[in-house]
Amino acid sequence: MSTMAVESQSSPPRVNNERLLSLAVLWHIVLALGGLVGAVFAWISGESLPIVVRISLTTGLVLLGILSATAVVMIRRRDHRGRVISLFINYLGFVFCVVALMQLLGIFTGLDAFGDTFGRGVVFLATAFIGYLIGAFGDRYNYAAQQRYKRIGRIIIILSAIGFLIAVGIFQGMWAVLSSYDSPMPFALSLGAIIFGCILWVMWRQASAEIFKATNAQKEALEGYLFLSPNLLGFIVFFAGPLLLSLYVSFTNSDAFNTPEFVGLDNYATILDLDFAALSSPNQLASEVLDTTVYDELTRFTILGQSYVVGAQDKLFWTALGNTLLFVLMAVPLSVIPALLLANLLNTKLRGMKVFRAVYFLPSVAAVVGIALVWQWLFNSTIGYINYGITLLTDFLTTNTPLTVDDPQIQWLSQSDTALLAVVLMSSWQWIGFNTVLFLAGLQSIPKVLYEAATVDGAGAWAQFRKITLPLLAPTTFFVMITAVIQAMQVFEQVFILIPGQNPAGPNNSTLTMVLYLYQKGFQRFEQGYASAIAWVLFFLIFGATLVQFRRQRSAGTAYDA
Repeated sequence: MSTMAVESQSSPPRVNNERLLSLAVLWHIVLALGGLVGAVFAWISGESLPIVVRISLTTGLVLLGILSATAVVMIRRRDHRGRVISLFINYLGFVFCVVALMQLLGIFTGLDAFGDTFGRGVVFLATAFIGYLIGAFGDRYNYAAQQRYKRIGRIIIILSAIGFLIAVGIFQGMWAVLSSYDSPMPFALSLGAIIFGCILWVMWRQASAEIFKATNAQKEALEGYLFLSPNLLGFIVFFAGPLLLSLYVSFTNSDAFNTPEFVGLDNYATILDLDFAALSSPNQLASEVLDTTVYDELTRFTILGQSYVVGAQDKLFWTALGNTLLFVLMAVPLSVIPALLLANLLNTKLRGMKVFRAVYFLPSVAAVVGIALVWQWLFNSTIGYINYGITLLTDFLTTNTPLTVDDPQIQWLSQSDTALLAVVLMSSWQWIGFNTVLFLAGLQSIPKVLYEAATVDGAGAWAQFRKITLPLLAPTTFFVMITAVIQAMQVFEQVFILIPGQNPAGPNNSTLTMVLYLYQKGFQRFEQGYASAIAWVLFFLIFGATLVQFRRQRSAGTAYDA
């Protein structure tokens, strides 16, 4: 009898769950049909749209239709993968409808207005805090007194909250939001958010998980992806999406104003196009052997007595590439090797080491603009402390030694020979602190027992550093080198701010780097298709450098293990 009673009590929820799943199946049938029909309609009627928007919209609707149809089949089979697909579709649909509705109703701009009026409600927030203190003060008395104090505190908090909402204009904002429901679109988005949210709740419930026989591992995986979803969506919308869009733009002649035309690989061909020609003499004019209407002379060289000239269709790109590689070759060693030495010095138990660690790390967290302005003053040829120090040194050598040294009065930022070196010095100084912290973390992970054993065996400090520290610090060194190379190849702010005048490319384009050239092409000359192609060339250069270092690290690790 009791068993029959339990079954009768448990059967209605089971029936309700089956009905809810049937509604979910019906909803996905609607989405499948709507996605496929919408894809056909978008492709036929979207001829006026940009081709990338047309393809993206059609592809998205087709994927929606296919995934929804797959979810229908798997849900009917009670396959857990169908539940996962359903959760994925409805979660994205709910987020899309909510964000689109917030944009349409002006809630995002309303948050800005709320920030402007927030100061009016600070007094009420303070009053609410006083009400909380009054309620807490009542804990010192008997029960009846406690209740009185807590009641008074709650009244003060409620009145303060109402006053705060009135002061910041929340009711006017709510009325503005409700007034925006003056067209079918807000109602459609609201209905979509409700339906997507309800189906999402149906498929997420514990009862649905039991019907689909979800394991604990599957439940934990879904919960993990749920917590990661804001970051993943942000990555897709604000990084992966623009990245793919820039790849498409690199195949067009986009100028941000007119409708872009697809030009294929023309931008890449222009960037990488070079021409080599033999010269009858080292001083022969390049115009005699090159088509100067297409190519500009880039450089000339002599091999085995034969002189050659190199012409480039885009000379500035190769100049920027050369400057960038030269910057990497100078800045990376200057920011890595001193950081390794500093980390070894700071990895001691002397007094005040924590202070020194903080001092060395400060440049890494300081604003680039402030650092560049300070160094711009230091590099000043007339009042800068660097030239002042050089003057004192030359005077000392001339006065106290038989040498006669002239003061060079270096024009650090206005000479093509020294402008890039000035950027290297400033950037290396700024990056040393961050690299030092990374090396210090790697040093502190090395077991002290190894050094103690090496000391007992008679190994000196240099032998310990060479035989223990460097091999065990190899993973940290690899990471530091990778980040330093990537950071150096993307240098922009330091050049843009440090070099004075209207042209941060410096004298004779001596400080023109890849990212600076990209900025000039894309945001000053509005050749955004060409700038996107430059960005992708830079990406492949960075990827290639990273891959080479990764392979070297693996080969070194294999040799060390052997």
